[in-house]
Amino acid sequence: MNNTFLMISCLSLLFISACQNTPNKPKEEPITLEVQVERSENSSKATVTTKKIKNGQVSEEIQVFEGTHEEVMNKVALLTDKNGNDSPEKEIELKMVKKIQFQLNPKSGSETEGSVTLTEEDGQVTFEATIYGLSEGTHAIHLHEKADCSSEDGKSTGGHWNPTFENHGAWGAENGFHRGDIGNFTANAAGEGRVEFSTDLWCLDCEDSIKNIMGKAVIVHQGTDDLISQPSGDAGARISCAGIIY
Repeated sequence: MNNTFLMISCLSLLFISACQNTPNKPKEEPITLEVQVERSENSSKATVTTKKIKNGQVSEEIQVFEGTHEEVMNKVALLTDKNGNDSPEKEIELKMVKKIQFQLNPKSGSETEGSVTLTEEDGQVTFEATIYGLSEGTHAIHLHEKADCSSEDGKSTGGHWNPTFENHGAWGAENGFHRGDIGNFTANAAGEGRVEFSTDLWCLDCEDSIKNIMGKAVIVHQGTDDLISQPSGDAGARISCAGIIY
């Protein structure tokens, strides 16, 4: 009896010791999916980077999809869903970066043209424009209601984009401002101007109609926005236009 009790006690101690000495499972950090979507006039491109960290070591897998915007976004959706379904016990961190690039075209008999890049990342949209063929001095630039640049005077775009039905004014003004009130910029002696503007009040192709700027137009004006006159700031002729439609 004593020998049996002693054997059971020894086996129990060995089992406890073995459990205590079992190496820890490798720690796996959340999987990060970084998706950068670029849209141009004729196609879209998505670069998807899958990052995994295991015991401090980072592994990356990069996949690139090209085609129509719908085709590309369907592939991105399938990929992100696949990762989630294959690894239900793992946390998926999704970081999406959207980028749209398009050209400004002359209107109202001007020679004003240029390029615009819109980038959405971490809830912020950054607007960058390089504009040529301007007269030296200050010019206004706004977002207008419709991505329709068909008329020679640019008026087919409608008025300023103003989904919150506020007064026109400087961006952030207490008395109100339009969501399309980007403001003024300066052209140099060579007729070149640059605009850079960031806001969390815009989004690209989201479901919030008060923030979504897809389907709107970028308009460059011949004159200066006085930031007072209603409803447009008395900025003069519309000399360059582009629709945000890709």
